[in-house]
Amino acid sequence: MKKPRVVLVAALLFASSLAAPPVISRLRGAESLPDSISDQEFWKMTADFSEPGGFFRSENLLSNEAGFPYILTDLAKAASPARVYMGVGPEQNFEYIAVLKPKMAFIVDIRRGNLNLQLMYKALFDLSSDRAEFVSRLFSIRRPATLNALSTPEQMFTAFSNIQKSETLYNANLKAIDADLIEKHHFAVTPEDLDAIAGVYEAFYTFGPDIRYSSGQGGGFGGGFNQPSYAELMTAVDLDGKFRSYLASEQNFQVLKVLEAKNLLVPVVGNFGGPKAIRAVGKYVKDHGTVVSAFYLSNVEMYLYQQDLWTAFCRNVAALPLDDTSRFIRSSRGGTSYGRGFGLNLSLGEMATEVKDCR
Repeated sequence: MKKPRVVLVAALLFASSLAAPPVISRLRGAESLPDSISDQEFWKMTADFSEPGGFFRSENLLSNEAGFPYILTDLAKAASPARVYMGVGPEQNFEYIAVLKPKMAFIVDIRRGNLNLQLMYKALFDLSSDRAEFVSRLFSIRRPATLNALSTPEQMFTAFSNIQKSETLYNANLKAIDADLIEKHHFAVTPEDLDAIAGVYEAFYTFGPDIRYSSGQGGGFGGGFNQPSYAELMTAVDLDGKFRSYLASEQNFQVLKVLEAKNLLVPVVGNFGGPKAIRAVGKYVKDHGTVVSAFYLSNVEMYLYQQDLWTAFCRNVAALPLDDTSRFIRSSRGGTSYGRGFGLNLSLGEMATEVKDCR
């Protein structure tokens, strides 16, 4: 399925380590986050803030946290909107971003593969005018004529399930993704990264809306039969039966599309316990006079403890500009007030309070 491609592009440059002083307080003064950043600034930030890619046991392309709708109401009440969001991993960040509507977002992940996944998403948001076109492009399935701005996500994915995927559409979409990143934005994506993006996109084509956390990995990771599909995540509801995903409404979708169009959702390669990535983001946020409103951790802390890196991570977070509304979003095994009784369940934590002794 993959086609050979030769692309002459510049290699990524990594800047020296950046450090931020410890600041845990309510910041004062005018916020100066940009309304948008140029393609050149976006790419430089991605490169300069990043660390060398590291190892994780799986190259998951999808969340396995089906309980996210249950936490969103309390997150919106606790964390201040219109600030800076931080997170890790693939599309689950979009759910929290759609609720908090941050002015800027950074997704920090040890896997360079996640940066490539986020670049694929960036191109697809660029290329798609609405949710139905986005889903059509994501899975290479022709858009059903019955869908409109008022269609529920359940109606959308039911309609798409009745149409066969298209190899012709797949090839055209992959070409359009490359063109968006290279010809439109002029990003210095390496040939290796372009091949990795093609591999990611092929997985979405192969498995379609039934793609799951461990699709393509032999089913050996992350909860076995409890893994939700993409369609199930996008049609997930809260306790009141309300759809809550980033594809639940055109309004949610447009929050992401606008951020991507303005280059304000920035993927970074970094280890949570590493010397540069989190501190570089923190310095940028502090220099622009604002605060990190939320930091989605998934269950990364478990691996940090296993690698004796949790203290380094705690010190990195203590260097972020925070206030008493800043919240961790984390997942763990076992029951929580937001759980579904199995798999990974979500909880909120007060960032400033939890890291105050790490400074």
